[in-house]
Amino acid sequence: MLTYAGVDSLGLHLYSGSDLPAEHSPERETVETILQWASGYLTNPHEDLGRNGPVCPFVSASLRKDLFRVAVHPGTPDPDQVAEMVLRYKDWFGTLEPTEGAGAQFKTVLIAFPDLDDDAVGEVIDGVQLRLKPYFVADGLMLGQFHQLPPEAGGLWNPDFRPLHAPVALLAIRHMVRSDLPFLIDEPAFVTQYERIFGTS
Repeated sequence: MLTYAGVDSLGLHLYSGSDLPAEHSPERETVETILQWASGYLTNPHEDLGRNGPVCPFVSASLRKDLFRVAVHPGTPDPDQVAEMVLRYKDWFGTLEPTEGAGAQFKTVLIAFPDLDDDAVGEVIDGVQLRLKPYFVADGLMLGQFHQLPPEAGGLWNPDFRPLHAPVALLAIRHMVRSDLPFLIDEPAFVTQYERIFGTS
């Protein structure tokens, strides 16, 4: 059984491994591509990662608990349209179950834009992520960007590795966790918010 509402009041739809789009639909192909990428790449070690363990330690539990949700938006929206859309998902994210308890930290929403080409992803995905990150951090959330180029940010343990590579351009919403400090350290306001949540020890 699903533990969340799959459709919001404005018609946005979230899919998961237990709630896929209609078979043979373009949305189904995108969701399945992302789920395969998540289970085959993010949850496994990589020889170039520079440390032991999976590329993203967070994802395995999110998938297992059926808290890994995907939205699909075809077409080529501009950055302002994407920013408005992502903020709607941010509001919705706060209402999705579980809203409290240990399981809530594994909740994630991926907003996919499968029709964005290489020329658009930098401005639309990277640009919107940079623009909206302060709003997410202020609420104890993280907004990550993934796409096919991939983003310029290197890995923490191997700066030549690009862990944010994905087969589909997307933005990902999740709760901030203790290990996120390296992604916040360059902005004093972000560090202050991190310390409000996790302390300074």
